[in-house]
Amino acid sequence: MNRSGKVVAAASQETKTWRDPTNSNIFEQSTGDIWSATGVVIKKCLASSGLDPRAVKGIGFDATCSLAVTDFDGAPIVVTKGYNLGQHGERNIILWADHRAEKEANLINGTGSIVLDYVGGKMSLEMEIPKILWLKNNMAPELFSQCQFFDLPDFLTYQATKDSARSCCSLTCKCSYVPNSGWQKDFFSQIGLGELSDRDYAQVGVREGEQTLIAGMPVGNGLSEKAASELGLLPGTPVGSALIDAYAGWMGTVAARYRENGVLSDIVPSLEESGHRLAAVAGTSTCHIVQSPEGIFVDGVWGPYKDPIIAGWWMNEGGQSSTGQLIEFMLTNHPAYQELVRVAKAQQTNIYSVLQETLERLRVEHGVDSLTELTKDLHIYPDFHGNRSPIADPRMRGSIVGAELDNSLVNLAKTYHATLMAIALQTRHIVDTLNAAGHAVTSIYMSGGQAKNRELMQLFADVCRMPVVLPADSDGAVVRGAAMLGRFAADAHSRARATQAKRLWDIMVEMTAPGDVVAPSCTPKEARLLQAKYNIFLETIAIQKRWRAEMEGACGTGADE
Repeated sequence: MNRSGKVVAAASQETKTWRDPTNSNIFEQSTGDIWSATGVVIKKCLASSGLDPRAVKGIGFDATCSLAVTDFDGAPIVVTKGYNLGQHGERNIILWADHRAEKEANLINGTGSIVLDYVGGKMSLEMEIPKILWLKNNMAPELFSQCQFFDLPDFLTYQATKDSARSCCSLTCKCSYVPNSGWQKDFFSQIGLGELSDRDYAQVGVREGEQTLIAGMPVGNGLSEKAASELGLLPGTPVGSALIDAYAGWMGTVAARYRENGVLSDIVPSLEESGHRLAAVAGTSTCHIVQSPEGIFVDGVWGPYKDPIIAGWWMNEGGQSSTGQLIEFMLTNHPAYQELVRVAKAQQTNIYSVLQETLERLRVEHGVDSLTELTKDLHIYPDFHGNRSPIADPRMRGSIVGAELDNSLVNLAKTYHATLMAIALQTRHIVDTLNAAGHAVTSIYMSGGQAKNRELMQLFADVCRMPVVLPADSDGAVVRGAAMLGRFAADAHSRARATQAKRLWDIMVEMTAPGDVVAPSCTPKEARLLQAKYNIFLETIAIQKRWRAEMEGACGTGADE
């Protein structure tokens, strides 16, 4: 991207994810594979743009909040359970979606530590400390002591610069680094990771008293000779302190001006306005990020985190563990899915157009005013992969009420719409929880592939009763945020913390293209139906908890709620 945010060149490269066919909780990747792919795409971008590497003034990284494990020379350490756990080998990332560390997370959540106050009261098994504890519990002690642990975004800046400086974003959001007080020695001793503090936190990269880097601040002396050669860039090219991908998506969306009915607003957004804009960064899962000038504690929602992006500001992060993944699952596991694919191919269109056309035809045939009324008796609860927020319970599971003995394309279309509805209702649950705790969210800024689904975006606006702003480039919001980090790192004054907030926000405004507004548009009747759907959604949560407690009581284990 250039300084105005225009995409000069783009490229992509597949990366590997390993799954265990006997354990659905396992997701693993490789830093070597990801770094190699990074070099491939950068070289493709340089070639397609015709730019000389000297034209690249800065580089930024984002990545998923996954645990990367190396030795102290940066060589990968295997994280796969088995005889070679802790040895050198390719599979050295425990992906965010990996749920192997449930026992460790339960132990952590029983400590009452202050670290829990900054993750909504309950630590997710998707975070890094439960995963590190799992490795400690399953790895030979002499091998564990040789491990260096990174949140994946920080590994990429380490690989680029050989400087082990860590980002405030990764440490505070995923690694139990408490705002204003740092590492908690008593906490690590209590859970069995006392050796981290005994070694002055060398294994997690920031020693007692050292500063973390706020977003975009330069890492070390820029690209090392080796990394520059691997990426096709110049040694010393500035590297900005990295962000978790969802936070980069926040950067790439919330500073946008917007068009309403084709008319561009003349209001230039201020940093203060950002506190009313929720970024919903959607992909396999969805993250919901909002910032505030003061820390706001929200039960079941991660944070408040201080300085993850903007110096002096706090952030909360809600999330849905499965959204894009849930839509795909509901479609591909329905008996009529192959029929849907065949029809779409015959009509030379995509499956989503076929589904929407089918739903609209059904609406007319049934003489109802909306698709909400068409599917009023079909209720899906979406936590097929546990609840990230605001319940913060990985044991929550999905449910379908109103299922019919019907395996037709018509039934698939209804199921599809009910799935979109479930995702929208859960989004409202998160927004309502944030606002009840003290936030003042008045709009949602979308990014990711789901922003292309206009029907889903209209549901978000109608269900949440607020406008949804769609970015000019829905797929590019996250990498746009990373590019902003690179630009900030190249700024001659980027090492000054005192001016970071204003300088970074100005870059965000300059590099973010205007978005389009989807306003709430439901009729009073549909609004009543949507409210009834939401009431049932909340009741479903209470029912599931009550049923779980009853079954555990019958097993003699007692209620766990």
